[in-house]
Amino acid sequence: MREIIITCALTGSIHTPSMSPHLPVTADEITAAGLGAAEAGAAILHLHARDPETGKPSAEPDHFRGFLPRLKQASDAVLNLSTGGSAVMTLDQRLAAPKQAEPEMASLNMGTMNFALYPMAERISDWKYDWEKPFLEGSDDLVFKNTPRDIARILTELGQERGARFEFECYDLSHLYMLRHFADRGLIKAPFFIQFVFGVLGGMGPDPENLTHMVRIADKLFGEEYMFSVLAAGRHQMPLITMSAAMGGHVRVGLEDSLTIARGTLAQSNAEQVSKIRDIVEALGRTVATPDQARAILGLKGADKTAI
Repeated sequence: MREIIITCALTGSIHTPSMSPHLPVTADEITAAGLGAAEAGAAILHLHARDPETGKPSAEPDHFRGFLPRLKQASDAVLNLSTGGSAVMTLDQRLAAPKQAEPEMASLNMGTMNFALYPMAERISDWKYDWEKPFLEGSDDLVFKNTPRDIARILTELGQERGARFEFECYDLSHLYMLRHFADRGLIKAPFFIQFVFGVLGGMGPDPENLTHMVRIADKLFGEEYMFSVLAAGRHQMPLITMSAAMGGHVRVGLEDSLTIARGTLAQSNAEQVSKIRDIVEALGRTVATPDQARAILGLKGADKTAI
């Protein structure tokens, strides 16, 4: 495929405000980050919310409403809401905002897994908020729960009942087989948009061999009925997503995945990462997809059919 979809994940729930002054926290900051990323070439904006007073990841619909309408009105980017939220949230909490917003896209982690963030705490000495250090250090005993029952509920309530398509986040090989299981059950239909996730402690490592193996198994399981994208944590972001682009896949950037623009240098914005990967993929001969092209490629219902 010549067209390449750039997704930008603006803030996430992993990084904490003490790690970078450029991490968007407030509704105004998330709105500005999203509009900047879209202008730079991101067709899809992957969205989490945060409490503007503390910077803590939030599942509150009111916090999402602080930026969702403005992003929809000021940009034609595809708005993709997380159903992962944070590993410390319940499924009801994680689904509250997406069920109200009825977005075109939602992310879906395809399995229960360890989600270990505690090594990050060792790199910070000056904490902005008192919740950050315990949150990170406590992740040595943190499990992100997404059982088959949870996944079926998300597919039903957001997909079948509200028309969302999914960014299927696969952190390990087993997640591909879980995705095949739900396709066989008839809860999802092709084309499948699979996001290979590398470099999270608890998931697969950021090795090029893992990417080629994931593609090989996905080819076996889904044939021509899927497309893949790649995200990689931290310093592995640009090397692995460049490899994805060279292999015909799509790419994801953003401060949710990496706070840097080069080794040891903080990214000033999400748009800076989008611009960098855009230059790379265009040099490889790929054409950056517009939001409407992304909608056509992914079979989305269209922004006018959302409740945002």
